[in-house]
Amino acid sequence: MQNKAILLGVVILSAFMVIGCETGSQETMNGDNELADTVFVNGTIYTVDQDFSKVSAMAIKDRKLIYVGNNKDAEDYIGPETEVIDLKSKTVIPGLNDGHIHFTSLGTKLLEIDAFNKPKQEILELVNKEAKNLDSGEWILGRGWNHELWPDESFPTKEELDQVAPDNPVVLTRVDGHSVWVNSKALEMGGITKDTPNPKGGEIIRDRNGEATGVLVDAARQSVTAKIPPYSEERLSEAQLKAQETLFSNGITSASDAGANLEEINIMKELYKENDLKVRLNVMIDNTSSELGETFKHYLNKGPEIGLFDNRLTIGSVKLMADGALGSRSAALLDDYSDRSGHKGNYIYSDEQIYTLVKKAREQSFQVATHAIGDGANQQVIDTYEKVLKEEPLEDHRWRIEHYQISNANQIEKIVELGVIPSMQPTHATSDKNMAEDRLGAERIKYSYAWRKIIDAGSRIIGGSDAPVELVNPFHGIYAAVARMDRDGNPPGGWYPEEAMTREEALRAFTIWAAEGSFEEDLKGSLEKGKLADFLVIDQDIMEIQEEQLKDISVLATVVGGEIVYEN
Repeated sequence: MQNKAILLGVVILSAFMVIGCETGSQETMNGDNELADTVFVNGTIYTVDQDFSKVSAMAIKDRKLIYVGNNKDAEDYIGPETEVIDLKSKTVIPGLNDGHIHFTSLGTKLLEIDAFNKPKQEILELVNKEAKNLDSGEWILGRGWNHELWPDESFPTKEELDQVAPDNPVVLTRVDGHSVWVNSKALEMGGITKDTPNPKGGEIIRDRNGEATGVLVDAARQSVTAKIPPYSEERLSEAQLKAQETLFSNGITSASDAGANLEEINIMKELYKENDLKVRLNVMIDNTSSELGETFKHYLNKGPEIGLFDNRLTIGSVKLMADGALGSRSAALLDDYSDRSGHKGNYIYSDEQIYTLVKKAREQSFQVATHAIGDGANQQVIDTYEKVLKEEPLEDHRWRIEHYQISNANQIEKIVELGVIPSMQPTHATSDKNMAEDRLGAERIKYSYAWRKIIDAGSRIIGGSDAPVELVNPFHGIYAAVARMDRDGNPPGGWYPEEAMTREEALRAFTIWAAEGSFEEDLKGSLEKGKLADFLVIDQDIMEIQEEQLKDISVLATVVGGEIVYEN
């Protein structure tokens, strides 16, 4: 065995190139053991099984793990054509599973202006540069601005964009995805004037004279965004492949796409057919408006699609949208915003509308996942889920609430009782900490981003990033979950540190708990015999390094089904 081993030393990648090699047919028995295509030895392997076991060796055959354990017993799986890789004590963890991203948007963001958390003046300079490269009338798009990080913390205005791009309609989406900053040309194309009323579930931000300032919240965006020319199929294919590259380079082998339309799903299928897409996606059908959309109608007739393309693609859930976001003050609260008297945010649905959508999903055996950030929206979703499940019981439904940021003690107890799973994004807490208490006050904040209370009550949390709302790096999320600090180490000691997760819980949230959230825990989420060979090699021991180092972990190699898909 020692002579056969490929040493994984300084040049780690040369060793990993063997993973994707075809080894040909092998004898199937060595004693009672099947011979492996590849065996890994001398690793620090965290299996994330029920006991959170740590082992040193793994054996792979036909894209699955056939042995997980110690170096000595792994020798029984080595035949004359088995590739043996010496991990040289490098750390291995299961492939990470982002429980809530926007897959195609993650890719299209790379085709647009990157305004992520940038100063306002820098964003304006990028818009001006783009305007100089485009013809008059062409749209300028971008995403990521966050006024809470600017010195005056006020919403931007159309006049600022008019100065740098007067002849092009400009639409820049806020970091949370719930507001857009537009110029006068875009408002004109959207038909928005002083007399335009606020739509249900949205708000046109106005000045003292009632004029639109250039910020449109939630449903108010649609009159402008509906005028934006759609991306071609070629550009959407490019975006999805860019998104996959981003996921693999960050160690994400699986993800839940929180809302895709029929065109995006069909493009995914074509890319899977060509074997260009390899990432494992649990795709939620997008139905974020109050009406029954075309994509949901299509799948209500068709039914769920599970485990397509060798367990790469599943379409078995529907994504609903109950409210907006806290930063835009469009999250629906039970009581007024602490920093805006008389305002409780925006509900997207009436009680009757959300009941109808959830009921239809239940009748056709779709899992339900609903965006709800405010405690008001969370109450509406909990009440609706309970009503529908009483009418048509389903013991193991695993219905989800996406974000579940602001709740109360009764709601936390209720989701445990109902078996509703909260899907939460740890970096939201560290991004929102500068404004969240202003919005909510000293009492409500105690039950916001409250991971410890939720886990101690008996829930499991699906971990995710909400990318491109946040950076996709899952180690930022694990760090935020454990430290309750942003990447600059603020606030020292953590923001409400009593709500932190342990390292084991944080890793489970991004692996096995996320797999459970999509009914896939028997396939992935831990490194156990019979499961898919999805795993990472990372440059530091995630369970032993200093807390502040968690955010800086780098991926050395990403493996999906035994195939190397990324190498650093």
